[in-house]
Amino acid sequence: MTSTDNQVSNLNLPNVLTTLRIVMVPFFGWALLVDGGDSVLWRCVAYALFAIAMITDKIDGDIARARNLVTNFGKIADPIADKAITGMAFIGLSIVGDIWWWVTILVLLREWSVTLLRLSLLKDVVIPAAHSGKVKTTLQALALGLLVLPLRQVDGALDTVGNVLFYVAQVLLAAAVAMTMWSGYEFFRDVHRSRRDTAAA
Repeated sequence: MTSTDNQVSNLNLPNVLTTLRIVMVPFFGWALLVDGGDSVLWRCVAYALFAIAMITDKIDGDIARARNLVTNFGKIADPIADKAITGMAFIGLSIVGDIWWWVTILVLLREWSVTLLRLSLLKDVVIPAAHSGKVKTTLQALALGLLVLPLRQVDGALDTVGNVLFYVAQVLLAAAVAMTMWSGYEFFRDVHRSRRDTAAA
């Protein structure tokens, strides 16, 4: 623990935003699953909650670094909040039939194994976020955000547009899954290299 961590209070704006994202998870999940996922209104509400979570995920990190408000609580809670909201999106969308269950299980196993390993190494090894991880996060946010919308529940003039966007979202999801697996491989590779270099030193 650094002196900065000792001086910075956990009660700061970035941590409040992170906590808000965690609190939002069950409300997001409930809104997504109302009427088995067929409620246009509640899926729009779920999208709004998901969008707020993704935006605050970006904002809280930027504020913490810019104002030197990085805390141990934030280092632990931020990735948990991120994985909780995206995990709920994957699970909810699998329940309503918009994402195959094997995709959700594969992604969640990767996400939580990396998160738990990163947290366990927090004090000993620093593995910087790779570019592939940032691309993965962006693709996941775009794909999940589109799929949360009631794309197949709308009728009339929006029916064709909804179906087209649904399949666009599926393409983005496929790219997100591929990048998720690749970035996971890069992370475990970097951990192995870091441990090898530490042992050699």
